[in-house]
Amino acid sequence: MILHKNEFNDHDMGKLVKGAIVPRPIAWVSSMDGNGRKNLAPFSFFTVASMDPLTLAISVGEREREKDTAFNIKETEEFVVNIVSESLANAMHETSRYYSAEEDEFEVAGITEAESVYVRPPRVMASPVSFECRLTQVMEIGTSNLILGEVIGYHLRDDIYMEKDKVDPHKLQAVGRMAGDYTFVRDFFPLPTDQLPE
Repeated sequence: MILHKNEFNDHDMGKLVKGAIVPRPIAWVSSMDGNGRKNLAPFSFFTVASMDPLTLAISVGEREREKDTAFNIKETEEFVVNIVSESLANAMHETSRYYSAEEDEFEVAGITEAESVYVRPPRVMASPVSFECRLTQVMEIGTSNLILGEVIGYHLRDDIYMEKDKVDPHKLQAVGRMAGDYTFVRDFFPLPTDQLPE
């Protein structure tokens, strides 16, 4: 099967793309508007954009019906990316639902917040890793906002820190996004290896 872009409208490209580009890491983004109203929402179009300066990239869709996250970040130029561990998966999923700007997703999902050090939006206290970010740039691409934020603060839970500045993946217990479902990140192997199927 091969599809030219002229045929994309004949298919559900969202499902075809999200089903193939997997597993995706989840950025659980906490933000705050100019009036101090908090927002917490997950995004799986997320990666590292640069190591120098250390910059994260998040794609927030539906620009024509702008989500609170994008609006808040544009207004205050600050946000926090929290990593989702297995114990936080249900709460993270709850915050993926639509809530009005007046509703506090921390409260709705029963999430305990922690004060950030360098930005106003709070962190997720139970998250194993949190990145405090300052907005670098917003690029409008089609119906999405590509948000770039420089990391100005890094929070790492003590028990997942390993020697030589490594993160223990077994204790991180990160959750990934598949198409409509999620996945555990539990199996690790080096390459090359003879353990892979032929």
